[in-house]
Amino acid sequence: MDKTVLAYIDINDKYLLLYRNKEKGDINQGKWLGVGGHLEEGETPDQALIREIKEETNLNVVKYQYRALLYFNCDDYSEIMYLYTVSEVKGEIGECDEGDLKFFDKKEIFDLPMWEADKLFLKKLLNNDPYFEMELNYSGSKLLSVKYLK
Repeated sequence: MDKTVLAYIDINDKYLLLYRNKEKGDINQGKWLGVGGHLEEGETPDQALIREIKEETNLNVVKYQYRALLYFNCDDYSEIMYLYTVSEVKGEIGECDEGDLKFFDKKEIFDLPMWEADKLFLKKLLNNDPYFEMELNYSGSKLLSVKYLK
């Protein structure tokens, strides 16, 4: 089972999102996402968060919060995702190899092309809900079911 991290960087009440458009065959092609990626061997989720944000944005994480644990199942693929919000960074945004980075007002993000389940957990983040866990079941790009575990 893959383990990943996903972060929503919140600066001046806007989220930094990544439009995935640079890698052929990317399952996330044409969608807006938070910033993140896979945990490397021996890496904790917090370490992966800091590394992935640096690699994808050139920003250094100063303050973050672990918000949720998400279980994704899609056909023959399963993933555990550690979800974070980041409230303070240092540095200047750089070029990303995986797509285009852009800040969006939080009210605008729900109109963007993104995974259906992302909109569900983004609402919980924006409502400042306490820690939560969700199981998200897909077939291809179609969300089949959502189960709230905590």
